[in-house]
Amino acid sequence: MKITTKELLYGALLTAISLLIPLAFRGWLQIVVPPFSATLGSHVPVMLAMFINPLVAAAVGIGSTIGFFITLTPVIAARASVHIVFGIMGALLYRRGAKPWQVFAFTAPVHAIGEAVAVIPFGFSLYDSLVLVGIGTLLHHIMDAAIALSLFVSLRKAGLQLSAPRAVR
Repeated sequence: MKITTKELLYGALLTAISLLIPLAFRGWLQIVVPPFSATLGSHVPVMLAMFINPLVAAAVGIGSTIGFFITLTPVIAARASVHIVFGIMGALLYRRGAKPWQVFAFTAPVHAIGEAVAVIPFGFSLYDSLVLVGIGTLLHHIMDAAIALSLFVSLRKAGLQLSAPRAVR
């Protein structure tokens, strides 16, 4: 897979934002319902990266994971590592011609289940992992998808072309 200079630049900017969110907004944009926590906007960089390139989406997901590992706990970093998976999946769906809302809708359950499973090795009960983390992540994904979709539409109206859907052969 080839990556252009423009895609690399967008990826670097989104990775910087994905690192900045947990570092700069720790406690400020967070919603905590123990054992679940969510930082509003933390999925937006990887969600926007899905419209650029699968490699860019993976890099932004890695940046997000590192940011949460530095600032919070290994449990939160494990959950953030799911950003890599759903980011790549969303980017591949978009490349196959899915509309942005379809990408967000398809990746929502993958994201929620992925984060629920990611916390099980840390001793979370089934209730805590599936209900609190899983449903909490699903709701968080929906909120961040609304933000990302509005940014995507605004960027397009401003003339910024992140990437066009391309059919994978």
